[in-house]
Amino acid sequence: MIDLNLLRENPAAIKASQRARGASEQLVDDAAAADAAWRAKLIEFENLRAEQNALSKEVSTAPKEEKAALVAKAQELGTRVKAAEAESNEASEALDKLVWKIENVVIDGVPAGGEDDFVVIREVGTKATFDFEPRDHVALGELLDIIDIERGAKISGSRFYFLKGWGARLEIALMNMALDLATKADFTALITPTLVRPEVMAGTGFLGEHADEIYYLPADDLYLTGTSEVALAGYHRDEILDLSEGPMRYAGWSTCYRREAGSHGKDTRGILRVHQFNKLEMFSYIKPEDAEQEHLNLLALEEQMLQACGLAYRVIDTAAGDLGSSAARKYDSEAWVPSQNTYRELTSSSNCTT
Repeated sequence: MIDLNLLRENPAAIKASQRARGASEQLVDDAAAADAAWRAKLIEFENLRAEQNALSKEVSTAPKEEKAALVAKAQELGTRVKAAEAESNEASEALDKLVWKIENVVIDGVPAGGEDDFVVIREVGTKATFDFEPRDHVALGELLDIIDIERGAKISGSRFYFLKGWGARLEIALMNMALDLATKADFTALITPTLVRPEVMAGTGFLGEHADEIYYLPADDLYLTGTSEVALAGYHRDEILDLSEGPMRYAGWSTCYRREAGSHGKDTRGILRVHQFNKLEMFSYIKPEDAEQEHLNLLALEEQMLQACGLAYRVIDTAAGDLGSSAARKYDSEAWVPSQNTYRELTSSSNCTT
């Protein structure tokens, strides 16, 4: 949710962000109007409640012959207070619905536009070239007997798979390698819950336009997370943090679940876009004024991992319209895939400001 003070003091900044994202600027005006309406209703309610409190004191000290009239007046005022409170609550709910639709304000310098409007920051390494057509990961995985997609589909349907033998051990080794790197950088390891409450999922911005991407268990009113970021963001929910001695950094290890509802026909071969996978997520609680440097620190750690794996890659500054609702800036690191002759995202880091 955006800061209401920013909405009141600098709506133009929010409009500029919406414009860069290709999102509605009218939504900002609607939210500002709803905020003014809510504050007016709140003042009306608080004034009536103050009058009610004063009248209650008057009733308690009034002479016996005046009490009946004052009690009747208090009852009538009580009805008005309840009505004013209900109107204030309705106005607050209307404001919340609008404000939740406004995505985080992008940081200055983020490229405007959509998915294809990113800016390449740098390219690292030499792209592999072959004098023959290289096998893709599916062909190599089947040849080495480390990936079993056919049986994954038999057990669970499309976009599921088994990692087998050295394939399973390779994933565990990579996860441990990433965890070791994060631990050396003062991140505390957490194995996180993968089922969370609606308010935790909503708090990270995942119940907006892309809610259909999330698995939901209605009998339990719980959501399966697509990243441990959700649990890590909720870890200190409703707490006041003391960051005077530095940031709080966590590395969350979890299995992730994604419906990939909008991916029909995309990446149907192999295990590039799947419903279940394991991931290590770095997450920092840090003072806002230090957030941009911390973002660069996270990116540097990701690049260390890619370089340790001997991969050729590029880093892109993701365009505003492709950030997602929570991020104010996002850097993607994309590895070169020779069998596809293109770059594919491997890691992503976001600055979600406040």
